[in-house]
Amino acid sequence: MKRRYILFDLDGTLTDPGLGITRSVQYALRSYGIEEEDLTKLYPFIGPPLKDSFMKYYGFPEEQASEAIGRYREYFTAGGMFENEVYDGIPEMLEKLREAGAVTAVATSKPEEFSERILKHFGLYRYFDAVCGASMDEVRVKKGEVIRYTLETLGADDVRQVIMVGDREHDVLGARENGLDCVGVLFGYGSRKELEEVSAYRIVGTVGELTECLMREIGE
Repeated sequence: MKRRYILFDLDGTLTDPGLGITRSVQYALRSYGIEEEDLTKLYPFIGPPLKDSFMKYYGFPEEQASEAIGRYREYFTAGGMFENEVYDGIPEMLEKLREAGAVTAVATSKPEEFSERILKHFGLYRYFDAVCGASMDEVRVKKGEVIRYTLETLGADDVRQVIMVGDREHDVLGARENGLDCVGVLFGYGSRKELEEVSAYRIVGTVGELTECLMREIGE
């Protein structure tokens, strides 16, 4: 069956948010007396829900992890969200998919409010029928929950017509939770090993390869 709907992760899939996210995490950690000068050590924070990452990588109890998100957002809202760049070829890919009749949406664990601001800032917002993200109160934050919310927003009842695109294992697992295939991309922050271990539907290395893959999926 041809695909009609394409859901995209944001961080590490449409844009490279590495600097803004890691500096925001660095700022939050500093408020707890933790100095992390090597921003590459904070790359695992890119993609998964922040609370989970603060708990997993720095041993924060749940209440402290929630508090740390507030500290993170102080830096992020002050400008960190725009320390970001669109991957080369993404606007052209989205234009091509839209011209071919695909319904496109963003499904991200980043808060929806921030996601919309980022997409508008970089001129990508116009390419999407829906931008769906986490709620600011962290009630809806897991990738599976966000994808379910996106499907409901689009009215996409037949999951066979839907495909997800993301760069991390939680994108693949969240898609599978909703009965979707997920294309994994290697130009983001996940590795081939990570994506293979969760059995991504397809794995592509470049935006060009992703474009070709998705055009085939929609039958063009």
